[in-house]
Amino acid sequence: MDKIILGLPKGSLQEATFSMMKKAGFNVRAGSRSYVPSVNDPLIEARLIRAQEISRYVEHGMLDAGMTGHDWIVENKSDVVEVAELIYAKQGLRPVRWVLAVPEESPVQSVKDLEGKRIATEGVGITRQYLIDNGVNAEVEFSWGATEVKAPELVDAIVEITETGSSLRANNLRIVDTVLESTTRLIANKTAWETPGKKAKIEQIAILLQGALAAETKVLIKMNVRRENLDAVMKLLPSMHAPTVNDLSETGWCSIESVVEESVVREIIPQLKVAGAEDIIEIALNKVVP
Repeated sequence: MDKIILGLPKGSLQEATFSMMKKAGFNVRAGSRSYVPSVNDPLIEARLIRAQEISRYVEHGMLDAGMTGHDWIVENKSDVVEVAELIYAKQGLRPVRWVLAVPEESPVQSVKDLEGKRIATEGVGITRQYLIDNGVNAEVEFSWGATEVKAPELVDAIVEITETGSSLRANNLRIVDTVLESTTRLIANKTAWETPGKKAKIEQIAILLQGALAAETKVLIKMNVRRENLDAVMKLLPSMHAPTVNDLSETGWCSIESVVEESVVREIIPQLKVAGAEDIIEIALNKVVP
């Protein structure tokens, strides 16, 4: 395999990315002022770069691969290979949204009402394309930060990224429309993707990251069951394909194990117990690779 240079997002996504990389098997360590973190893999050289810039550096070959939001790929119009979608964000396992928002008391009810108005945003390209798609002519200005506080005194509306909408509500803003939904992507430079060694390494990272994400919501559940109660227990037990059943050394007993969604465990464990399951164990998972 060839060594690759991998861009990791500095800022709001950094902690979540480092955590996901660790679960995938890559320990990334960086000092508070370091832009060149260490990785426990001799074939990966990491660089900490703002998510807004990663797709440009990947496109132009300064980075072989990188992790950034789909929104910034769109904003930069970057010509890159999107290797994998990784659904995680700063606050949870869900997409983020770029939304059009206005002050609570604003008469604006749809994007059509912004004809001739002024909009502030960090996603200038995303917003301009949204206005074109809706046949609206409005002024779009780049916002260097604190975008929420600019309406209504400085602008008529904003386009801002949000996960929960709490910051918008705290600033007395209401959402008018969703401009773009975005998830994190693992992307690759086209030349690197055509290089067999680099492609193999990037694909390895993709498989392990997707496995780590899949494991975030799942657990392994194990139990012992008398053979006479097996059918009743199996009817209650969900699984990715089918539960694994093995005979125990004690005649008439078997063990069952299955990977299930963590959200259903609290519901099914009491039912499994009533159906005859014993010695029930729930185990956290690092990776689930289908």
